[in-house]
Amino acid sequence: MIEVKDLLKAQELARSGVLFAPASFLKAEVEDLVKYCNGCGASDSWFRPPERIYGTLIVYACIIHDWGYTFGLSIDEKNEDDRIFHNNMNRLITLDSHKFYKPTYLQRRRALKYYLAVKHYGGEAYWAGKNKSA
Repeated sequence: MIEVKDLLKAQELARSGVLFAPASFLKAEVEDLVKYCNGCGASDSWFRPPERIYGTLIVYACIIHDWGYTFGLSIDEKNEDDRIFHNNMNRLITLDSHKFYKPTYLQRRRALKYYLAVKHYGGEAYWAGKNKSA
């Protein structure tokens, strides 16, 4: 279960320009964030990917991705949400890369794997979200 502090931190990072998010996410109330965002992995999936990539917390990218999957209406919007997810993971890796022990290359490879996973296998979760927002 995602914590409210993580939802608010994702919103803060997006408002400050560190992460990219749709305008509706920036304006969202806490209740809506809690309702629609569950963190990394589909809410009904048996597999929940880790919220960290080699130490870097990527849950904020996952939260914004959840929002996009809930309110997107077309395959083009799904593809854009997936690209934003990848971009946001890389932004978080860059933000955290000043620490000498971070394996940045490996983190970026893992971020690419997560992106490819949602790109190719996230359709079911994307289209299932249409029933929740209606």
